[in-house]
Amino acid sequence: MPRPDLPPPPPPAHLRAWLDQTAIRADRARFLGELERLSLGTGRLLLLWAVSAVFALGWSFVGMALMAFEEGVLVEALVGAVFLVLGAGVLVPAGFWFVWGVKRDRRVRQLLCAWAESDRDPVNDRRLRMPGRSLVWLMSSFVLCALGLWVTFGSAVGARPGADTYGEVAYLMGLGMILWITGLLGAGKAAAHYRWALRAFRPVPPAADSVAAAAPGEPGAGEPAAGAGPLAGEPAAGAATVTARVPAQERRSASQERPPLGSG
Repeated sequence: MPRPDLPPPPPPAHLRAWLDQTAIRADRARFLGELERLSLGTGRLLLLWAVSAVFALGWSFVGMALMAFEEGVLVEALVGAVFLVLGAGVLVPAGFWFVWGVKRDRRVRQLLCAWAESDRDPVNDRRLRMPGRSLVWLMSSFVLCALGLWVTFGSAVGARPGADTYGEVAYLMGLGMILWITGLLGAGKAAAHYRWALRAFRPVPPAADSVAAAAPGEPGAGEPAAGAGPLAGEPAAGAATVTARVPAQERRSASQERPPLGSG
């Protein structure tokens, strides 16, 4: 299957200072949206289910081989060997396909982290924090997990001696385990992505200067509040008035004193 081209990594920090910030933010929004689609898009979910279906097909061949071996007949044993080879021929490529998907997811996650840390865009980041894609993955994976557990435990509990063989029970339990593991992988990926998005695209706190801005009707930033002391180098209000009143008070007190004895 051809591998789609991944978006490039963000430019280094020393180059971003020389580039147009509007263009950089537009590239960041576009590449983050594309990387999120490659990580949690509907096509990616269907691809995971396709790998699970291939594993189920391979396990079906293995289950038919186990049921053929239980017959104890030479012809059935030969048929079982053929089924076993077919199962291995399906399971091995499915394993390589799964490993390729894991490596690709790791590269997509690295690019997501790099572009998320390159800048901040409150409008676009708010959209990326929404749990829409993660919720679709989580709910569908939950249904798949429930179905897998029901098939696994139902086949084990409902088996009847003489009516069901060990090969049939092993085949059904294997199918249930494939479904359960697939749902568990999808749910874990959805939860991990949403948790990362909440940390990476957290709202930007307001600037300190905007918080300190004065409200209408209140003293401005450079205006002293009521009751505050005078600024440095400025005389206090009313200092001249107090100084002018002191000589007048001294004159009134001197005129009220009694004259000394023997005077006029």
